[in-house]
Amino acid sequence: MKIAIAQLNPIIGDISGNAKLILDAAQRAQNLDAKLIITPELSLIGYPPRDLLIYPSLIKAATLELEKLAKDLPSEIAVLVGTVTFNSQAPNTGAKSLFNSAVLLSNGQIQQTFHKQLLPTYDVFDEYRYFEPGKTRHFFTLENSPNSSENLAKVGVTICEDLWNDEAFWGRLNYTCDPMKELAAQQVDFVINMSASPYRAGKQKLREAMLKHNTNRYQIPIIYVNQVGGNDDLIFDGCSVVFNSAGNVIYRAQAFETNLAIVEFNCAKKDLISVNLENINFPETEDEEIWSALVLGLKDYVYKCGFSKVVLGLSGGIDSALVAAIATAALGKENVLAILMPSPYSSDHSVKDALELAENLGIAKQIISIDNLMKDYDKSLSNLFTGTNFGIAEENIQSRIRGNLLMAISNKFGHLLLSTGNKSEIAVGYCTLYGDMNGGLAVISDVPKTRVYSLCHWLNEQAVNHNQNFSGAKNLLIAEKQNIIPPNILTKAPSAELKEDQKDQDSLPAYDILDDILFRLVENCESLDKIIAAGHDSEVVNKIVKLVMRAEFKRRQAPPGLKISDRAFGTGWRMPIAKKLVMNK
Repeated sequence: MKIAIAQLNPIIGDISGNAKLILDAAQRAQNLDAKLIITPELSLIGYPPRDLLIYPSLIKAATLELEKLAKDLPSEIAVLVGTVTFNSQAPNTGAKSLFNSAVLLSNGQIQQTFHKQLLPTYDVFDEYRYFEPGKTRHFFTLENSPNSSENLAKVGVTICEDLWNDEAFWGRLNYTCDPMKELAAQQVDFVINMSASPYRAGKQKLREAMLKHNTNRYQIPIIYVNQVGGNDDLIFDGCSVVFNSAGNVIYRAQAFETNLAIVEFNCAKKDLISVNLENINFPETEDEEIWSALVLGLKDYVYKCGFSKVVLGLSGGIDSALVAAIATAALGKENVLAILMPSPYSSDHSVKDALELAENLGIAKQIISIDNLMKDYDKSLSNLFTGTNFGIAEENIQSRIRGNLLMAISNKFGHLLLSTGNKSEIAVGYCTLYGDMNGGLAVISDVPKTRVYSLCHWLNEQAVNHNQNFSGAKNLLIAEKQNIIPPNILTKAPSAELKEDQKDQDSLPAYDILDDILFRLVENCESLDKIIAAGHDSEVVNKIVKLVMRAEFKRRQAPPGLKISDRAFGTGWRMPIAKKLVMNK
């Protein structure tokens, strides 16, 4: 029997629109003779819905739409839909009022409902805030043809985290039950996992290792169906995958794109097999993977928030260059506006480099000098600032002038302002509130400076090789260019150019050193002693840790950013602002 995998990109809260996505996919799957189509976790309302779930009107709308969808679906196919359902026992028990559920629809009706058992509460996840965990293991019987017991499949249903609790794989149990182990005891023929698993660099390798371990342990095939698309700070990479009972991958869906594919369950062999599946081009390097994620994240954020065009400040530096390239790939050159705002401290080559980049990308550009605005500020503040030396306050005024100009353009024309700061700068507070931190989306706020350079070098390699096949290339027209990023941007010393001859390394260690310290501190949560023992200077480590802790108030006021790492400064980062922390041991 044929089974369809629908890798969908839902919009959170767009219940009727998401139902149409599911219906369209089901109709296509029926035309391919599929008997079952599987959608991702919470596919009807989008993931993560967060506090939308506290509004009864949303839950009522989802319930009504689910009933309508059941009637609208083709009668010859069964559909597993991810949605929320009411917990009828909640008023009498004090339990949560909702379940995170998978609902089986067929023959115009809701046939069975399955509840997610394991509710994550780490990093960006807070599911126990809303949902009651399911208590029973679930399966259903799928018929290939009526009245034939030889064409039946016993199908186990799990939802995302339900498969992430194998003690042998992790070395411990994070929850008291293991749904996969219990489904195996019920002798299901294969297991479905409906997921909304957010992207981070390299995560697919971990997912597949975990799934392979489960199939090898129980000799049970697994169909893993993941959501794709960007929702706020989270990016979902798709990468749906199917393992047969021998632990071999028989299908991988396209990364970062919607997808519909068919696999087949061989009833005689009790195994999943591939069915004339097309070749899938996966990102070949981590740089390409991250690039593809950022392009998708930006594109969906702009579209799902109701924008069509973006504006950004183009300084001639590497960060704004990368953001401009990502925006062009995501939205097309006609939808990107670059603003150059030179000051007396801006070097001639920075302006030249910014203009060359804009020309390479084919994006619109405007130059607005801030010399006179700086003089006006100096004049207005002259009495109050008399007798003081030029310092950070004056430097930040320049950044805030630029921030105000960019916000004015954003307001006037309805463009979304993109912030261009990287993770290294945001971590240590090397950025200006109400200045370069202005914006509706911080595109590379989870990308360390060293990775910014790596991505730009990689992008130029694609241009040199005239590679139009890598993800996100269609709007860049790289075959016409030898470089996207001007070489001078890659080789000159990074600088904010807020005073004469300023360099980033006047205030910070070299970025390879800084990024290693930050990785150990932010992502690995290492102590000062351990970071120093790794070979870093104790004075430098202490300085960086203090900067990170002091900059929390800035990060709290930063625009949302796209998450590509284990530990981003977003919804999963819950650090107090007022604190005193001992980290020596």
